Amino acid sequence: MISATTAKIINILPNKFVTYISKKMVNKYLKKYASINIQGSENLKGIKTPTIFICNHLSNSDGLVLDKALKEIDPTFVAGIKLSNNAITSIGVNVVKTTNIKPNTADKDGLKKIVSLVKQGESLLIFPEGTRSRVSSLIEAKRGVLLIARMTGAPIVPIGLYGTEKLLPINKEGDMSAETFNYADVHINIGKQFEFPKRAKEQDKKEYEDFAIRYIMKKIAELLPENYRGVYK
Repeated sequence: MISATTAKIINILPNKFVTYISKKMVNKYLKKYASINIQGSENLKGIKTPTIFICNHLSNSDGLVLDKALKEIDPTFVAGIKLSNNAITSIGVNVVKTTNIKPNTADKDGLKKIVSLVKQGESLLIFPEGTRSRVSSLIEAKRGVLLIARMTGAPIVPIGLYGTEKLLPINKEGDMSAETFNYADVHINIGKQFEFPKRAKEQDKKEYEDFAIRYIMKKIAELLPENYRGVYK
């Protein structure tokens, strides 16, 4: 991976130049290290847009490989604000379209912008777990995706992704700047679009949310090998 010093220099250049250089660098790394296999591309034909793509989260490289798989739809990625604040991970943010949100907070401004993007016709990609899985399998999802789905009314497309945990492994000390690319086979499995489940009259809020989050996460789990399904087996 590039050094922190180089990343800082790149990020002080004019925006268009930063984007150009960032894309060149990312494409170079992915071409060298990643063998990307995509299944289910036919499920993207004729889908209703805007739509919300949901995917499991294993690595900081997830957005980079998914951006390639979904280039014809070109969704906006919902990303934690700290990715933009780190000199190296901000290189990746420059490559894909992102909208920032503050994790684990009532980020009303971030949420308002997300909903506005969908109402303007933009598709989204959300990692419902809210963070990268340190156990290389599905962990409990956050409830934010339910709020976004309800407020936008957009249909959902599930994606199962694996292999990126080997392509760009999570640094054990939590230092994203120290993460490096490795040779890896990456698999992207795109599922069929579905409608967000509606709340039944007899369901209370907690019962409904428990059902809804499990329902949509099982859609992702079905697209993954069993050892990646984690808490949603």
